[in-house]
Amino acid sequence: MKVIFLEDVPNVARAGEIREVADGHGRNFLIPKKLAVLASSPTVNTIEIQRRISAKEEATLASEMLELANQLEGKEVILKAKVGAKDRLYGSVTSADIASELEKATGLVIDKRKIELAEPIRQLGSYEVAIRLAKDIVPKIKVNVIEQEIEREAKKTKESKETKKETMETEGEIKETKEEIE
Repeated sequence: MKVIFLEDVPNVARAGEIREVADGHGRNFLIPKKLAVLASSPTVNTIEIQRRISAKEEATLASEMLELANQLEGKEVILKAKVGAKDRLYGSVTSADIASELEKATGLVIDKRKIELAEPIRQLGSYEVAIRLAKDIVPKIKVNVIEQEIEREAKKTKESKETKKETMETEGEIKETKEEIE
């Protein structure tokens, strides 16, 4: 029995292929599970048309991915992180962090699953990260992890505490004056 495979079947055939299979295998397994259809001239023509359409779509998608890869190639992303002893980060820099920072820096939306990190970045430094856009389209970007300046934050909190203290002192003086008046 000749069938046209609609989906990939491991160790048998790939989607779109026409193969000769055992009658029982085709009739009892492949056709009921909609993995394949019986090969007749109308179905062969339909599958051929679908194959042409998908080839055109793949070509346009590949050209878009190639253009995106050219835009991404060599870009530099700077991430700031809190640092502890021996330049180790509190937490880590993940592909999601890189994707969001890349979007902020370039305006290009990249799925975090396409960013290839063997493991999260846990130290300061410069790293080269690959982004797998398609099977053979892999641009590389440079990720610099630098220390977040904590001193500014400490100064801001200190200033805000001083401001609160001054506010409380003035409120206390107002209360004292009210009590004196009464």
